[in-house]
Amino acid sequence: MVIIPARLASNRFPNKVLASINGLPMVIATAKRVQNLDEVVIATDSNEVVEVAKRYNFRAVMTSKNHNSGTDRVNEAVNNLNLPPDEIIINLQADEPFIEAEVVKALIDRVKSIKERDIIMVSCYKKIDNSFANDPNHVKVVIDKFENAIYFSRSKIPYDREKHSNYFGHIGIYGFRKENLNLFCKLPLAPIEDIEKLEQLRAIYNGKKISMVRVESRSFGIDTEEDLKLALELLK
Repeated sequence: MVIIPARLASNRFPNKVLASINGLPMVIATAKRVQNLDEVVIATDSNEVVEVAKRYNFRAVMTSKNHNSGTDRVNEAVNNLNLPPDEIIINLQADEPFIEAEVVKALIDRVKSIKERDIIMVSCYKKIDNSFANDPNHVKVVIDKFENAIYFSRSKIPYDREKHSNYFGHIGIYGFRKENLNLFCKLPLAPIEDIEKLEQLRAIYNGKKISMVRVESRSFGIDTEEDLKLALELLK
């Protein structure tokens, strides 16, 4: 099941999940990108988003306004839906209206293949250029030789002393088995999670692994109105 957390409030871009993407509310544009992969459910704290979902024939569930992250919101939704422990859950942020279905499919396939118990979740990454690496709104990731994440940051990592410009950008989509999603949301909050404002750092801080899938993608999350303008220009 694909769960799209859609919080209406946003400090940097108010009401962004309802911003127009080629005539569609952003959350609906995102949902339509993946609706042929699995059932899509929108998890929100807003009656307005629920009504928008109904208008476009997507299922929506109400969740608390007090979650620390989108993944915590997804966790409440899947528990309310009484899904089985081994159900594959994809947490797709509402601000990914240009995400390719192939990227989400690669994430689903990786979750299905994982046998190691210490891998709590799956995400994905892509090669990026310096302009994206310099932007704190675009998260960077460093990985090990087993394609597990070492660290995520809004800073430009790793520091490149010899100017090789080898940077990887994180695509903020997460895959779990439901039981691991429940486990992740029971982990203590991490100081680095609060500092960077990156929820996935909770797993690394608490000694869990995040398996990363390298993908080809032109998509990136929309954090600001400037991001939206850039995305629309790039995808013309």
